[in-house]
Amino acid sequence: MDSHILDRPIWHSLSTSHTAFAVGDEAARRFRQEISIFAGTKDDSAASLASLARFMPDNGNLFLIQVAPIILPDGIRAAMAGKGNQMVLQKLAASRKNIPHIEKLTDADAEDMLALALLTRPGPYLRDTRLLGDYWGVKEDGKLIAMAGERFKHPGYTEISGVCTHPDHLGRGLAHALCIRVAERILDRGETPYLHVFSTNVRAIRVYEDLGFKTRQMVNAARLERG
Repeated sequence: MDSHILDRPIWHSLSTSHTAFAVGDEAARRFRQEISIFAGTKDDSAASLASLARFMPDNGNLFLIQVAPIILPDGIRAAMAGKGNQMVLQKLAASRKNIPHIEKLTDADAEDMLALALLTRPGPYLRDTRLLGDYWGVKEDGKLIAMAGERFKHPGYTEISGVCTHPDHLGRGLAHALCIRVAERILDRGETPYLHVFSTNVRAIRVYEDLGFKTRQMVNAARLERG
């Protein structure tokens, strides 16, 4: 039995703050295809799983994240499955390094944001994923070299996502500073920042722990496709 709104973060995001981007019904929902490949179910009942299967894109896939084990609907297989840490900010513990200029990204940055995400692969990111929340970036000589932003939103919580740095600019503390900026903005709204990271990414987990995040739950993640 789910006991917390973050146990099914995608479902609750699509049922509250992000209903404008939702496709589905009262049992299963996914983001519009141009926005994101994430989807979620209300529960693991046969009705919810059947709804999820109906809303699978004909020539695409869906990505699920939830605390409960992922049950596959009939005719659907897992192209990828893994474990992740769902980390919630306890107290922002780190100070931001001296980064020359962090700026809020706009529609004019859409193509550069997509290019950076495709190069660095911070997680599923499409051209219009940026519409889910505010994104912040660092530019150098007019080129976007690092960014971080917001993805899933629910009453009281916002997820930090899309954290990435161009390979030529690693080791400068850019992602660290951007995470702090995004977290500060979320806290300013009276919400709690949280994030997801694959459990195998030990380095990233340590970085987030240094920032003040603590693992709340282990989550199951899977990319589904028609089988």
